[in-house]
Amino acid sequence: MTQQTEPTGSDPADALPNWEKRFRAPRTGLPDWAEDAPDRALFVSNATGTFELYAWDRATGGQRQVTDRPNGTTDGVLTPDGEWIWWFSDTDGDEFGVWMRQPFGGGDDEPATPGLAAAYPAGLALGRDGGAVVGRSTDEEGSTLHVVRPGAEPVEIYRHAESAGVGDLSHDGGLVAVEHTEHGDAMHSALRVVRPDGTTVAELDDSAGGTRELGLTVLGFAPVAGDSRLLVGHQRRGRWEPMIWDPLTGETTDLAIDLPGDVGAEWYPDGSALLVVHSHQARSEMWRYETATGDLVRVPTPDGSVSGATARPDGTVEYLWSSAALPPQVRSTTGEVVLDPPGMKAPPSVPVEDAWVEGPGGTVHALVQRPAGEGPFPTVFDVHGGPTWHDSDAFASQPAAWVDHGFAVVRVNYRGSTGYGRAWTDALKHRVGLIELEDVAAVREWAVSSGLADPERLVLAGGSWGGYLTLLGLGTQPDAWAVGLAAVPVADYVTAYQDEMEALKSLDRTLLGGTPEEVPERYAASSPLTYVDRVRAPVYISAGVNDPRCPIRQVENYVERLAGRDHPHEVYRYDAGHGSLVVEERIKQLRLEIEFATRHLGTPTGPTDQPGPAGQPGPTGR
Repeated sequence: MTQQTEPTGSDPADALPNWEKRFRAPRTGLPDWAEDAPDRALFVSNATGTFELYAWDRATGGQRQVTDRPNGTTDGVLTPDGEWIWWFSDTDGDEFGVWMRQPFGGGDDEPATPGLAAAYPAGLALGRDGGAVVGRSTDEEGSTLHVVRPGAEPVEIYRHAESAGVGDLSHDGGLVAVEHTEHGDAMHSALRVVRPDGTTVAELDDSAGGTRELGLTVLGFAPVAGDSRLLVGHQRRGRWEPMIWDPLTGETTDLAIDLPGDVGAEWYPDGSALLVVHSHQARSEMWRYETATGDLVRVPTPDGSVSGATARPDGTVEYLWSSAALPPQVRSTTGEVVLDPPGMKAPPSVPVEDAWVEGPGGTVHALVQRPAGEGPFPTVFDVHGGPTWHDSDAFASQPAAWVDHGFAVVRVNYRGSTGYGRAWTDALKHRVGLIELEDVAAVREWAVSSGLADPERLVLAGGSWGGYLTLLGLGTQPDAWAVGLAAVPVADYVTAYQDEMEALKSLDRTLLGGTPEEVPERYAASSPLTYVDRVRAPVYISAGVNDPRCPIRQVENYVERLAGRDHPHEVYRYDAGHGSLVVEERIKQLRLEIEFATRHLGTPTGPTDQPGPAGQPGPTGR
């Protein structure tokens, strides 16, 4: 459909199609506040067109941009007194760098950890004495943890070849919680609490040395002076849920919060209660749990997803909320919108529908968005990354753009996804990639048989692990897909293992049961390169040349094989890492994907919505 233009003199943004407005509309993340200075906050925003860090003085209302780098910045934290902002400085998205710091009120950046060379970050905890515990990971050293104090040389307190990281630092700075996988299972961490000199205080290991697939994770020390309790996530009942562990006494307190699905939690600032965020069937709820009485009280939120939440000193809760239909907002339990960026508002999209499909490993949950009109529709199977992640009823600009262009979108929470219990998440081991694609195939069959999807116009797409599954699916299910769109994918598993960051090597050894030399048949069975000569659908690949997670060399190996057989394909390389923090770059990449798919499917290239006032749906109601 031909797009209309706005009358001369109107805001140029009004003439943009809705799908571009969703990307360009200013948005903010959930503000993080300084523990001892709660009026000082730090948040991420794309207000300049690139995601950067911003300082916010809540007492005065003043806001200022903290970082300004060509490829953006998102990793930052405030010191407890709110005097300093620490932020991670890498090179063009390669995730390899050092921590810098800047005064909250503004000023020059300076190295926060002089004496520590560049590395991949592995956790950070800032103390009230001006010190810090810094986690690092390198290919040569493995995982190391260091205590950094003002004016002193960093002191190494932990080292191991397997992946590990800083969990948290106690209120008085006397205890350091460490998550580690010394037993070799990168999917199920154990915990160790040490003193700042590295001496061990206590151990907690539900995996029994790697013999049981049970993990632990640090949720945080109690935020109260003299309180050594540590909030811990565990999987003892087949899902994630919290418990309290006192490493000084060894006592554990089972909270037994009776909610389905995975349950996470964090402390209220006075340590008297927990803010529980409960994820079940792709939606979220919040609750307040009283640690003294066990009372559980619902904290009301609209239907949809809570992407982050924090309890304030006055007992109110601020949270980042959205649904598939409605854009994200930072809300408060007071009823107010906490941060509302000025300028264009993101147009809404269509709501998501649930599909429950019987697959070879159990019932598979899928989320569906439909365009206007009657099916069957050209359909994008948008496969999430992770793999330990899940799609939810949350706002996402990319699926909404496909709907605007007349496509149905199906997102599958395949085995390996979180939110459906430990057994579902752990099921993909050894037959990596192939198990997930069995679930995608079951949902694909449902989508076609139900009349939703046109079997001749099915697109397999995804980024990161989703990009990997896209390339693997094109080769192992060549008759099923008309087009493949893979962003920052694993394409050649063996070469990817050789070039990726050490923490991901550890994960791959866990998933596949060893190194490529130890289990070559498993790497071959799970590698898209093995099946590249079977691919029939046109292939579009985008890749960051600085990507440490899905490195460029293994992508080039796959592309070379496609080119060698003159298979239709296009490759877009960009100067960033594992994705881009630049809004225009994100729009460009999606535009290229849409143009590639519509060209090969013979569908219209333009969106079906007409540009309307910023933040309002077009005539189709999206």
